[in-house]
Amino acid sequence: MPPPATSTLGYTPPDGGWGWVVVFAAFISIGFSYAFPKSLTVFFKEIQEYFDVSYSEIAWLSSVMLASMYAAGPISSILVNRYGSRPVVMVGGLLVGLGMVLASFGTSIIHLYLCVGVIGGFGLAFNLQPALTIIGTYFHAKRPLANGLAMTGSPVVLSTLAPLNQFLFDSFGWRGSFLILGGITLNCCVAGSLMRPVKKTVESKPKEDALELNGPEEAAPVVSTESQSCVERFIDLSLFKHRGFLIYLVGNIVMFFGIFAPIVFLAPYAKHQGIDEYSAALLLSIFALVDMFVRPATGFVGNTKRIRPRIQYFFAFAVSLNGVCHFLCPLLPGYAGLVGYAMIFGVAFGMVCALLFETLMDLVGAQRFSSAVGLVTIIECAPVLLGPPIAGAMLDAFGDYKYMYYTCGVLMLLPGIFFFIMNYYNYKKLDEEQRRKNTAVEMKTAEDSVPQNLSQNEDLTTETEKLKS
Repeated sequence: MPPPATSTLGYTPPDGGWGWVVVFAAFISIGFSYAFPKSLTVFFKEIQEYFDVSYSEIAWLSSVMLASMYAAGPISSILVNRYGSRPVVMVGGLLVGLGMVLASFGTSIIHLYLCVGVIGGFGLAFNLQPALTIIGTYFHAKRPLANGLAMTGSPVVLSTLAPLNQFLFDSFGWRGSFLILGGITLNCCVAGSLMRPVKKTVESKPKEDALELNGPEEAAPVVSTESQSCVERFIDLSLFKHRGFLIYLVGNIVMFFGIFAPIVFLAPYAKHQGIDEYSAALLLSIFALVDMFVRPATGFVGNTKRIRPRIQYFFAFAVSLNGVCHFLCPLLPGYAGLVGYAMIFGVAFGMVCALLFETLMDLVGAQRFSSAVGLVTIIECAPVLLGPPIAGAMLDAFGDYKYMYYTCGVLMLLPGIFFFIMNYYNYKKLDEEQRRKNTAVEMKTAEDSVPQNLSQNEDLTTETEKLKS
């Protein structure tokens, strides 16, 4: 885990300037990536009735989209390493738009899985990962704040899309809404055009150091002449030997089984209790509004000198808070209770999202982040894919939402506790390794000084003998 105050990029990131424009572009790109699958839940009840499918089958729509977004992570990493963030994000925007337009002509739920889920999900992957990577090339000292601001795009876009989707459905039906949304997602292409590569001024170094010097976006053109496989060139598999990375990965696999289902079923849960469509959609807006303010605040707190050196504990607290929140949901009565749950959930979820990738970058360093996020997302696609459908299957089996929320609470609370324990162990080991390193340096310094002292003593003895003679 590299010290937070030290950059290993081989250049000094600007920590501002055009970087703030890049943060705004990432705000849009990340916003659509995370908010779009959630906002589509507004159409679920109507699509479910239109195609006469079960809760579990309709839940697959968001799951396939999110899973495709995560599964395409390594592909996105390779493209970013080869071509940079700008063209990848622009292609991603075109793919999402194409998927939504094709879905508007859908004749079956399978058709929607392919168009919205697979094509749209791949497009979102090409929006998400490059936006996260490029922030690490522009920022170091202010990176938690920059990540927090960029991640705020998700609740801002969600708070806008949730009521907009309900309005579009009332005016044009779900087919017309999908067609219009396909055009709206083309704004990701505009965001991608703003992601200008950072200007780096470094001294000429040997090729073997090029990957560390140039960072994730320019590494591949340098190493492409080397005789190594495509996987070794673009994806750093040595991360599977990295202690902190493995802790992060194991905890996240469990966490992602329960992280999205409560959002996917929030509006349907409200409608199940007899709440009207607009009030149900308003819950997503309330959730997103709270989330909107929590993310930058979390980034600001995470950037303080007390929190940043031990930011993994802050992340563990945020994950645990989500678990407690889901346990409370079935106990809060009526619409007022759901509003309270949406607000608490917005705080907990916003903290996790603001810290999710910052903690990964803190563990592996900015220069290895592109490979790390690609490996994480491909492994996480399984729980992302299965989580909501399993929750939907529980609803079909029990006909009661409380069992789903209790299960999600357990799936968030357990990894939160795991992160506390294992990061305590990791920090302890890192401190021990640092002490051993410091001791070795001191011993080497002492050994190097011994010959010099002996030489001085010999010279002094020679001079004394000359005087005596």
